[in-house]
Amino acid sequence: MLTFYIHRQGLKKSLHRNTTQLMQKTGAMEKTVDNRFEEEERRIKNLQAKTEKLNKEAKGYLNSLRSMISAQTRIAETVDHFYQGSSDNNYTGSRYKQVADQLDVDCKELLVEPYKTTVSEPINRFSGYFPEINDAIKKRNKKLLDYDSQRAKVRKLVEKPSSDDPDKLPRAEQQLNEAREIYESLNNQLVTEMPELVDLRVPYLDPSFEALVKIQLRFCQESYDAFGSLNSEFPSDREVDGKVEEVLQQMKDLTICGMG
Repeated sequence: MLTFYIHRQGLKKSLHRNTTQLMQKTGAMEKTVDNRFEEEERRIKNLQAKTEKLNKEAKGYLNSLRSMISAQTRIAETVDHFYQGSSDNNYTGSRYKQVADQLDVDCKELLVEPYKTTVSEPINRFSGYFPEINDAIKKRNKKLLDYDSQRAKVRKLVEKPSSDDPDKLPRAEQQLNEAREIYESLNNQLVTEMPELVDLRVPYLDPSFEALVKIQLRFCQESYDAFGSLNSEFPSDREVDGKVEEVLQQMKDLTICGMG
């Protein structure tokens, strides 16, 4: 029974607030305008959109990093199989696979886990602040509708006092004061805390940005050092360039692939 009563009261409040909004849109009721709050709300919404995009891209980068490492391991395994049985390249294919396998292990330990800890998780936590702020904004807006509605009631009673209930205006004024106090308390809290969160974004995320750069650098260095160890297994760059040019010229002579 109590649950039904609470639900009914909530429904009545919702309908009353919808009526208030409609009357304000049609100009039948005055609407409180708070330019400072609207500006801070715009800034927080903008920050939320950017943070959500950053969170999405940070997760996407980690997934791409994992995919590239996995693809690297698979192609090394395929190359190893391809060169098996070749007296000239069997060892090179095997070494390439060993290097790729070791790089896979090293990257998961030295890059993937640190990235999750220093980049992904902090950004995700920062994103988690916005639902709470959005709930507070919704509550503030509801209390503002209640305040505007009660203010309109008082104005009507002032313009046309009740003849049968002289205490009606004092009661309405008391309700107006209570509605104003609730609204102003929520509003003041938000206009104080929203700029603080906006200003916090750089010092909060700066360590993650630094970690991202260092992790990217380390990944490139690890890959370069690992595959650089295979350099001695291949001819010098000049010899390779000459062979590539020779193959390309043969393709041109055969007029294939649109060349010639």
